[in-house]
Amino acid sequence: MSVFTRVDRLALEHFLARFDSGRLLSFKGISEGIENTNYFVTTERGEYVLTLIEQWEADEVPYFIELMHWLAERGLPSARPIPDREGHRLHTLLGRPAALVERLLGESTEEPTVSDCRQVGAVLAHLHRASDGFPMHRDDRRGMAWRQQVAATLYPELDAATAAVLRDEIAHHAARSWNGLPRGVVHADLFPDNVLFRNGAITGVIDFYYACNDLRVYDLAITVNQWCTMTDGALSRDRVLAVLRAYHAVRALEPAERAAWPDMLRYGALRFWLSRLKDKIFPKDGHLTTIKDPDAIKVILMHRRDNAGAATALWDEAVRV
Repeated sequence: MSVFTRVDRLALEHFLARFDSGRLLSFKGISEGIENTNYFVTTERGEYVLTLIEQWEADEVPYFIELMHWLAERGLPSARPIPDREGHRLHTLLGRPAALVERLLGESTEEPTVSDCRQVGAVLAHLHRASDGFPMHRDDRRGMAWRQQVAATLYPELDAATAAVLRDEIAHHAARSWNGLPRGVVHADLFPDNVLFRNGAITGVIDFYYACNDLRVYDLAITVNQWCTMTDGALSRDRVLAVLRAYHAVRALEPAERAAWPDMLRYGALRFWLSRLKDKIFPKDGHLTTIKDPDAIKVILMHRRDNAGAATALWDEAVRV
């Protein structure tokens, strides 16, 4: 979450007039995150998050808003988009697609525990199950074509060793096909800062603006990379087992997913290493923005490249028949 477009009080009051949200009391830009403009908004009748979509085309945005509504209706703790008096959940503000969603209680964690990981594994599986039947479709805009395109712009800016690693990763994944693996709606960005806890329990899953239709095991790999990695890049056995066992108890993992697992961990790490490199080397203008460290993801990627056997062994320990 960031602020690329400034919203003043008059514009916000005019926007809120279409809702039954009451008088505006306060609002504040949110600097965390990297893609969209976000504000905390407090009115007489509640607390909300206002999001202006900065990166996607207008015809893509209904997918995110309707998915959040779909999941909330099915009991997933996702932020519910607020409809205006005419029932519309998607709007326009300052020329950008905009949504007002409920602000969920809770805080994210920077140091996930085994209990946190167990809950995250379960909630991700519930998300996958609850999204079955969702009628809209969106391809992953951060897939292989995007990775190749971004990598090509980065090669001239990188040192030789880093460029060599990136070229090798791009070639490795471009040569693979994962036809036949379970697909469906995925969150695709389930980092710790996108899950809220209160009193040790999950109260919210937020930031669905990378959600798309893709491999379920890829979504699981992104989650494990970010929730179960130690400072040296190695996987924490206890946390990995917690995520995988909790997930498997809700949606049974398949043998074909096991075969893909080491590459999915690499593929997930590559995705975020690339985007962070791009944001660092070609930063976007904004009022309040956050640029995250690409080296933190590179450490994960390098470990996954060298330890495929260890990743599979953890899978086998977790997913025992």
